[in-house]
Amino acid sequence: MARLKQTYPADGFFAIGIFNNKEQVNLGTLWRSAYILGASFIFTVGSKYKKQGTDVVNAWQKIPLFHYRDMDDLITHLPYDTRLVGVELDDKAIDMIDYQHPFRCVYLLGNEQSGLPSEALARCHELVKLPGNYSLNVSVAGSIVLYDRLAKQ
Repeated sequence: MARLKQTYPADGFFAIGIFNNKEQVNLGTLWRSAYILGASFIFTVGSKYKKQGTDVVNAWQKIPLFHYRDMDDLITHLPYDTRLVGVELDDKAIDMIDYQHPFRCVYLLGNEQSGLPSEALARCHELVKLPGNYSLNVSVAGSIVLYDRLAKQ
């Protein structure tokens, strides 16, 4: 009996989440963008989500939301062979314009007030930064990262 090779429309997967989100409305907006731009799931680390009106496409019915207590919990539950990519204005970060997105990755964003703490930065496999000298709204930053991934495919 011959084995058939399974084919898929695209290799890999990606997800995006927020560390210690402060404004719940941002996660609803990010969830909507994640669904529209093809993410496999979204997540929170440290703070839970409450349903928001900004999710006007009901993305919660289409892609899952996972919650992780802390960075250890996130790292423990990363899918096999998946890169954790921090999005942060940091001297060690690669400019998004030059960045080649991994086939399998999870993007981690910090909240707008404090960004990603050093404990989270240290656990990321890679860091990327968006253009500009100031922090963007977290849902806007996440949407730009997801669009950049899609545009570079």
